[in-house]
Parts: sequence; structure tokens; C-alpha cells
Amino acid sequence: MTGQLLIQILLLVCTTALVVYFLSNRRKARAKAGVKIGFILFILAAIWAVLRPDDLTVVANWVGVDRGTDLLLYALTVAFMFTTLSSWVRFREQDLRYARLARAIALRNAVRPEDDYPSA
Repeated sequence: MTGQLLIQILLLVCTTALVVYFLSNRRKARAKAGVKIGFILFILAAIWAVLRPDDLTVVANWVGVDRGTDLLLYALTVAFMFTTLSSWVRFREQDLRYARLARAIALRNAVRPEDDYPSA
């Protein structure tokens, strides 16, 4: 029983640290409101799963999964896929912005054929 209480406290401290980090850097984050709400719901679900692990098994059985740990694994897999996809989209948009910026700079500094080329 003491080992379970220790791991619950450790998980709650880590979850709280994550919440504090998220809230302290909220101005720096450019995430959409839906992602922020989803993140907060995920944090609340993590706290609930740590404090009431038997409830997770009940929910898992209600959904059709045998064990709560399996349901948790599935949820984490989905969260990982969402994070990966979100990062890929964000990096792709950033690459497009860099390409547009590079094109704008190239057009701005372009040399006309009739103009003299600068000597090297």
C-alpha cells in the first residue's frame, strides 16, 4: 500500500509541475484554444486516473477494453499521434514561411539583366 501511495504522490507532483509550466508559459505558447482545453482535460484525466485507478478499469470495461491500463495505453498512443501530427504541421507551416521569406528577399535583391553586375 505504501508503494502505491508513493507512486501516486510522484505522479501528482509531476502532473502539477506540468500544469505550472503550462500556465507560466501561456503567453509564449501559440497553441489554439481547443488544444489548450484538451491539454487541461488530459491533465485532469491524468490526476483522476492516478487517484482512482479502479475507476479507470470501470470506464475501460464500459468502453469495451479489458483493463484500465490498456485504455490508458490507448489514450497515450492517441495523444502521442496527435502531438506528432501537430508538430509536423507546425514545422511544415514554418518551412513555408521561411520559403516565402527567402523568395521575398531574393526578389527584393534581384539584379536586372541590363544592370551592371557588381564586381566580385
